[in-house]
Amino acid sequence: MKKGLLGKKLGMTQVYSEAGDLIPVTVIEVGPCPVLAVRTQAKDNYSALQLGFGTRKAKNLTKADLGQLKAAKYEGNPPAIIREIRLDNDPEQAVGDVLKADVFAAKEYVDVSGRTKGRGYAGVVRRWNFAGGRVTHGGGWVRRSGSIGMREKPGKIYKGRHMAGHMGNVNRTVENLLVVDVRPEQNVILVKGAIPGSIGGYVVVKNAVKK
Repeated sequence: MKKGLLGKKLGMTQVYSEAGDLIPVTVIEVGPCPVLAVRTQAKDNYSALQLGFGTRKAKNLTKADLGQLKAAKYEGNPPAIIREIRLDNDPEQAVGDVLKADVFAAKEYVDVSGRTKGRGYAGVVRRWNFAGGRVTHGGGWVRRSGSIGMREKPGKIYKGRHMAGHMGNVNRTVENLLVVDVRPEQNVILVKGAIPGSIGGYVVVKNAVKK
């Protein structure tokens, strides 16, 4: 059964397993996530939960967000992010319920989606791990790309060609991360390995699709 929560990356640390092995983990604050809307097959032709997480100032809300909160009769500080979590079946939760870290359990696998760190404008060597040109014997393209197209045929540069450009600041998902520990009293889960984004970045945590 599909399930998910919104959260925030708190950073990385390490914990010991029962066998005494040292495990690198990422600490993710998940929840409390209030349910703002419920999508059902009968009404919306798909099943999902619309969740909120965090807080922000009301003056920074868009009209769309204000409409969502008004429809949910939400009281309190507005959530920092609002996202929908797709489900297999119509959810049992109702508007106003609050989901916390105990949605997940230790030793299960999750997929974590977040926005990667922005690296600005980068050349092909840094962005795509190009080798670059030779330094000696007449080489004049040390950190440049080689030929990117042909004049006669096809007479253009194919779409998707690896070139210099903006690096990072894109949505990425890391799959099949093991949940090492769940701490409901702190609304925190520990997952093995690294996840996208910087400390304090918002993420979406779902149960693993491929497990």
